[in-house]
Amino acid sequence: MAGGNNGTRRQRPNILITGTPGTGKSTTASALAEATNFKHICVGDLVKEKNLHDGWDDQFESYIINEDLVCDELEDIMVGGGNIVDYHGCDFFPERWFDAVVVLQTENSVLYDRLTRRGYSGTKLSNNIECEIFQVMLEEANDSYKEEIVVALQSNTLQDIDNNVARLKERIESWRP
Repeated sequence: MAGGNNGTRRQRPNILITGTPGTGKSTTASALAEATNFKHICVGDLVKEKNLHDGWDDQFESYIINEDLVCDELEDIMVGGGNIVDYHGCDFFPERWFDAVVVLQTENSVLYDRLTRRGYSGTKLSNNIECEIFQVMLEEANDSYKEEIVVALQSNTLQDIDNNVARLKERIESWRP
């Protein structure tokens, strides 16, 4: 399904907030949605609520997301714009959906503490820390979207999150279809 929105342009942008687990995606997306009256879509929650998965992965202690089901579920919602989507992956979403892709990044020591507090350990913890060290999410975003819509933002402190929300709100307010 190439091409845009059936000949109509969105009046409001869609924003993807991505990054390694623990970088502040949900906190940032929720605060930004509140500040802009946009809809916050947490893909992880959507997968659980609507059973958009192919079972449970014991090694990584997470659902095995069915990307096709997720995209089918979101297609009509995304056409209208005004959505902030939050997920730790980004390469399976249609490029046409997003007007900005934000990759949150966190210093390794801060991320380690956040993930440990969440109960991450072993393979799950080490894989996520390595993902951040090697900037896997930023590379994935740059490979999947036009360079000019991808932005990396630091997300180490609550002040960083506040600054990011203010910056993104400003970007939304100045967006023109």
